[in-house]
Amino acid sequence: MNKRPIGIFDSGVGGLTVLSEIKKKLPNENLIYLGDTKNFPYGNKSKEEIIDFAIQNTQKLIELEAKIIVIACGTATSLALDVLKSKFNIQIIGIIEPTVEYVNKQNINRIGVIATEGTIKSGAWEKELLKQNDKIEIISKACPMLATIAEEGRATSEEGRKVIKEYMEPFKKNKIDKIILGCTHYPIYEKLIREELGYPVELINTGVTVSEKLEKYLKNNNLLNAKKDNEDLIFLSKPEDDFKKIAKNLLNFDIKIRQIS
Repeated sequence: MNKRPIGIFDSGVGGLTVLSEIKKKLPNENLIYLGDTKNFPYGNKSKEEIIDFAIQNTQKLIELEAKIIVIACGTATSLALDVLKSKFNIQIIGIIEPTVEYVNKQNINRIGVIATEGTIKSGAWEKELLKQNDKIEIISKACPMLATIAEEGRATSEEGRKVIKEYMEPFKKNKIDKIILGCTHYPIYEKLIREELGYPVELINTGVTVSEKLEKYLKNNNLLNAKKDNEDLIFLSKPEDDFKKIAKNLLNFDIKIRQIS
């Protein structure tokens, strides 16, 4: 049994949707979350910048004695995961592989993907989906505004509704009923997306698929914690006024935020 924490990082508040699912699936685990708010958003940064940020985040979480790292970010997963795995001697889980494994189990032949501009440009989702099923039809859409609007606490604002309407147009037109939420900020928009599409749709939350993969790995490697004995820690690289409010809405409890260099 291993009492060391699970380390999770993202560019901002979006990764808390992953942390929330991990808490549901693994309530005995101690968690450390690092929000790299100083460098938010990742979606419009270069590949080199993303890799640099991801290396710094991983190093910091290892210093904080994480037993495993979860990249709760689609952009960092798509651009930096392979580099991190080659550089660090620690298990690292991104959001793409567990989600593609879920899709394959469901025998899905037609799917939509929404993600940041950087992730869509990388083609990472398409590459992994087609690797497993070369017949699958994929409709991808970059949604560059969603993470920023969510980070500012305006997801349900008129602007939020307007961009959801715009971004959902190709899926509505093609009656796509299964969509991967390829950025961890996007589960915040689940209600608006369902309202806009107006028909039954499965919105695949990467936090759910990651938590299932994480549980399996910890069990198989005897790393499960028998009893939670520390509070969850949340670190930010830059103070954000709206972070605590949004975090409370997502997690349903007050959190203590620490600043980290």
